[in-house]
Amino acid sequence: MSTDTDQQVELALTGMTCASCANRIERKLNKLDGVTATVNYATEKAKVTYAGGVSPDDLVAAVEAAGYGASLPKPPTAEGQEPAAEADPVAPLRQRLVVSALLSVPVIAMAMVPALQFDNWQWLSLTLAAPVVVWGAFPFHKAAWTNLRHGTSTMDTLISLGTLAALGWSLYALFWGTAGTTGMKHPFELTIERSDGSGNIYLEAAAGVTTFILAGRYFEQRSKRRAGAALKALLELGAKEVAVLGPDDVERRVPVEELGVGDRFVVRPGEKIATDGVVERGSSAVDASMLTGESVPVEVGEGDAVVGATVNAGGRLVVRATRVGADTQLAQMARLVEDAQNGKAQVQRLADRISGIFVPIVILLAAGTLGFWLGTGNGLAAAFTAAVAVLIIACPCALGLATPTALMVGTGRGAQLGILIKGPEVLESTKAVDTVVLDKTGTVTTGRMTLRSVVADDGEDAAEVLRYAGALEDSSEHPIARAIADAARDEHGTLPVVEDFANVEGLGVQGVLLDGEVSHAVLVGRPRLLEEWSQHLSPALADALTEAQETGGTAVAVGWDGKARGVVVVADAIKPTSATAIAQLRELGLRPVLLTGDNAVVARTVAAEVGVAEADVIADVLPSEKVDVVKRLQDEGRVVAMVGDGVNDAAALAQADLGLAMGTGTDVAIEASDLTLVRGDLQVAVDAIRLSRRTLATIKGNLFWAFAYNVAALPLAAAGLLNPMLAGAAMAFSSVFVVSNSLRLRSFKAARG
Repeated sequence: MSTDTDQQVELALTGMTCASCANRIERKLNKLDGVTATVNYATEKAKVTYAGGVSPDDLVAAVEAAGYGASLPKPPTAEGQEPAAEADPVAPLRQRLVVSALLSVPVIAMAMVPALQFDNWQWLSLTLAAPVVVWGAFPFHKAAWTNLRHGTSTMDTLISLGTLAALGWSLYALFWGTAGTTGMKHPFELTIERSDGSGNIYLEAAAGVTTFILAGRYFEQRSKRRAGAALKALLELGAKEVAVLGPDDVERRVPVEELGVGDRFVVRPGEKIATDGVVERGSSAVDASMLTGESVPVEVGEGDAVVGATVNAGGRLVVRATRVGADTQLAQMARLVEDAQNGKAQVQRLADRISGIFVPIVILLAAGTLGFWLGTGNGLAAAFTAAVAVLIIACPCALGLATPTALMVGTGRGAQLGILIKGPEVLESTKAVDTVVLDKTGTVTTGRMTLRSVVADDGEDAAEVLRYAGALEDSSEHPIARAIADAARDEHGTLPVVEDFANVEGLGVQGVLLDGEVSHAVLVGRPRLLEEWSQHLSPALADALTEAQETGGTAVAVGWDGKARGVVVVADAIKPTSATAIAQLRELGLRPVLLTGDNAVVARTVAAEVGVAEADVIADVLPSEKVDVVKRLQDEGRVVAMVGDGVNDAAALAQADLGLAMGTGTDVAIEASDLTLVRGDLQVAVDAIRLSRRTLATIKGNLFWAFAYNVAALPLAAAGLLNPMLAGAAMAFSSVFVVSNSLRLRSFKAARG
C-alpha cells in the first residue's frame, strides 16, 4: 500500500523473451523493502512504487541482477533541440530472420531430397547452416545462458541445447566420423541404423528450428511494439500552438507548453482548444465528439467550461486557461489508458506455460538417456546419438509454429473481412467473453448528423421547407447546418443564392434568399428566433418539435416572409447493420449493453431500435466513467468486451477483457484496442469474435498435436529405437501438420444478416 511519501517511476525493460521473464523481474523487484512493482510484458515496462529508502538506481540494479536490462525515463529534450530518432527494435530480429531463412532453405532441401545431394554437398550444408545456428540463434543462446546463471529454463534453453547439440554432432560426424567423405548420402530411412552414428549429420534440423522460431519471435515482437502507441496518439491530439492574449489584447503565438493557468488565449473557428478553460468572450458550437463521444456539438458562451483538444466549430472565442499540462482532461485520460493497460493481467503464452514443465523434463530425460547408455557400455557415440535424438524430437519447432501460423492465417483472413487482430494474447479473452459493451456514437450509430424528417405546416410544401432551410444553412459551418444543407443539395441539386447572411449567436441564422425573381427573408434556428420576428409555431409544428426532442432528434424551425413554415429534424442515424449484428451477438451467448454520453432519452430510443434491453442501457456517462462501468461489470463476474471508436473510449477499451475499435474512429481508440474493425460495421464485431474463437481453437489444437508427436516419440528416442534423422523427420511432419491445420482458417465465412 502506497503512502504520500512514496514515489513512482516507470522502467523500460529489455531482454524479456516470454511472460515468465516478466514474472521473474516482478518477483525480484517486489523483494526489495518498500517496493511494489507491476511488470507489463506487452509494453516491456515496469511500473514501480518505492519508499524513500530505495533509489531508482537500486531498482535498475535489481533488474540487472535478475539478468535483464532496465533504464530510467529519459529527461525531456532541451528547448529547440530535436529529439533523437528512435531505433527500430524489431529491425535486428527481422535481419536475423531474413538471413537465416535464405541460408536454411537450401540446407533443408539438400537434406530431404536425395537428388540434390551432389558430391561434398554436406560441406556446403555446413557452410550455410553454421551461421544460422551460431549467429541467427544467438538470442536463444544468450537467453539460455542467462537462465542457466539464474537456475531456470525456458523454451530458449531447449532451442539452444537442441540446435547446438545437432550442430556439434554434425561437426563430429563430418571431421572425425564418416559423414565428411566424398559421395556421402543422407541416410533418410525409417529403419534404425545400429551404428555409432558417425555418418549422420543433423544440420537441416538445427537450421530449420532456428529459422522457424525466429519467425515466431518476429511476429510477436512486431505486435508488441504497437502496444504503447495509444498513449502517444492520445497526447498528440492536443493543440501544438496557441494564440495568447497579452494585457493589451495583442495576440502572440507560443508553443502550448508555455501556456499557464490564468492566461487568456484565442480560439478561431476550426481550431483546437489548447487546454481546459472557461469562455470569457464570444459564443460558438464546440465539437467534442473526438473526446466525449457526444454527437451533437455543444453551444458555449461566456462563463461556460471548455475542454482541451475539442474543436471550435463556430465563432471566435477568448478562453481563460484553468488547467494545463498533466492536469488537463486529455492528460488524465492518457493516464487512464496507461493504468488500464498496466493493470490488465497479461495472459501467459500457452506454449510457455506448458514448456515450464516440459523443458526441464526433456533436459533431464536427455541427460538420463546419455547416462544410461554410457552406463550400459554402449560407447560415447551411441549414447550421444540417443541423447541428441531426445533433444531433437522434443525441440519445439512445431511448438514455435503452432501460434504464429494460426495467427498469420487467421489475421490474413480477418484482414479480408475487415478485422485486425493484434496478437495471440488477444484470442484467449474471446472464448470467455459474456458481455459486450457497445459505445453508441460512431459504433451503433453513424456518429454524423443526418436529416431524419421534414414537417411542413398546413398548406406548406415540405420540399420547399428543406430547400430554403438548406440554402440558408449552406453558409454556416455548424454540423447541424451542414447536415441540412447536404440533404437539401442531395434532393434539389442547386440551391438558391443567399444574401445578407447573418449568424444570430445562440439562436440560429437569417438571410435573404433569391429564388428566381422573388426574394424571401428566411429564418432558421430555435423557435425563439422566429418568435422575435413574430413568427410563432403552429400547434402541429410545436408538437413535431417536442416529439423530435423526445426521440433523440435535434429540430430547427424554418420561417420566411413573416410566417413559420416548418420544422427540420436531424439526428445521429443508426447504422443499417446494427440491429442484425446485436441479434447475432445474442446468438453467440453474449449480453449487449449500450453505453453513451448522450442523454437517457436518446439512448433508450436507439436501444429500442437495435434490440438492446432497456435495463442494459447506461446513459449520461462521462469519459472517465466509462472505465468505471467496465470495471463494475467485471466486479460482477462478467468477462467484458468493449466496442468503441472515440478517444473517450480508449481507456475503457484498454480496461476491458477484449477491446474492439471501429477503424472509422480515432487512432487512440484503435491503438488501445485488441481488435480493430476496419469497415466500421458492427456486424464485423460478430465476425471478429467468431474468427478469434476459431483461431484460438486452432492454436490449441496445434499445440496439442505439436506435443503429441514429440511426446509419443520421446520414449522411442530414449530407448535408442529412434535415430536423430528419424527424430528430425517426425519433427518436420508435426510442423507440416500444424501448418496444414492452420490453413483451414482460410475457409472461415463471415456472418450475414
